[in-house]
Amino acid sequence: MMSDSTLEKFGWDSFFEGGFAPYRHQEYAVGRVAIQHKDHYVLYTCGGEVWAEVCGKMRFEASGRQDFPAVGDWVVIQSRPQEDEATIHYVLQRKTKFSRKIAGLKTEEQILAANIDTVFLVSGLDSDFNLRRIERYLSVVWESGASPVIVLNKADICDDINQKVREVESVAFGVQLLVISALNKQGTEALTAILERGRTGALLGSSGVGKSTITNLLLGSERQKVREIRKGLGRGKHTTSHRQLIPLPSGGLIIDTPGMREFQLWSGGEGLKESFEDVEALAKKCRFRNCQHDHEPDCAVREALERRSLDPQRFQSYHKLQREFHYVKRKQDERAALLEKERWKRLTRIFNQSIKKRE
Repeated sequence: MMSDSTLEKFGWDSFFEGGFAPYRHQEYAVGRVAIQHKDHYVLYTCGGEVWAEVCGKMRFEASGRQDFPAVGDWVVIQSRPQEDEATIHYVLQRKTKFSRKIAGLKTEEQILAANIDTVFLVSGLDSDFNLRRIERYLSVVWESGASPVIVLNKADICDDINQKVREVESVAFGVQLLVISALNKQGTEALTAILERGRTGALLGSSGVGKSTITNLLLGSERQKVREIRKGLGRGKHTTSHRQLIPLPSGGLIIDTPGMREFQLWSGGEGLKESFEDVEALAKKCRFRNCQHDHEPDCAVREALERRSLDPQRFQSYHKLQREFHYVKRKQDERAALLEKERWKRLTRIFNQSIKKRE
């Protein structure tokens, strides 16, 4: 079953085959998460689409949202064909994961999507155009393990395309850049070419940049914006506010993400280095390894700022993201220490209860 062409068209390959090896001889099958709807999931499987929910053990052992399936995940399931439903027991190791810190004060990871090959960073060539946002998104994509492609949409209403392209190229070294007009159906062939059979892409960008229009063009038809999820189950409706893994006529798949009002970093050490490789290269030339690029002597970064060979706004963006990353990392360490303390308390309580039973 594991080499079935149905699974391959949903992105199954030798990486996931290896992850499934421990479960191969048990009564398990696999599926890929297409939609997450509260506590229920729609999966693509060899037998078609099925509804699924996680088993009690997974729910009990989960330490946070990151331990639950996300859109794009491959999961190990026990199928109930007579009911068109399944139970999820395990999440297979992820190739890539696209994460952010959940909105608000709580320090917890939210996995927006998993096992993405290419992330299309969509920016409008209108008032939405924002280099600092592109830098932030690039840092997150590099950290995820996926490959970024920048898509500048709405070329039909932009009078200075070449200038905008030069500005993006100045902050996105070596990243493929596409200029399109989704409204006029121009330039989207390049996106289709990237999404070959079994390849998964995701559209990321703020509301109004044209992600849904691009998705419709890739599909070759208008998507239904609202449809009934399941009659008689009282689970509401699925709307475009949800992430969804969508098979394309080209053989690839696309995840259309809703516009995000808030995008806080979850991790970013390597992602920042990739996205700001020019600043990182300058920092290595500073006299002191822990240079803060403030008042230290022989600071290559400050010298570049004074010569205007480094854009001050770009450096401020780098410094801001770096501070944000270190803050989140500190909060993660504090939360991990608290969880470990609670775990030992629970184990001690269980041990003491077992001793009392023996007495």
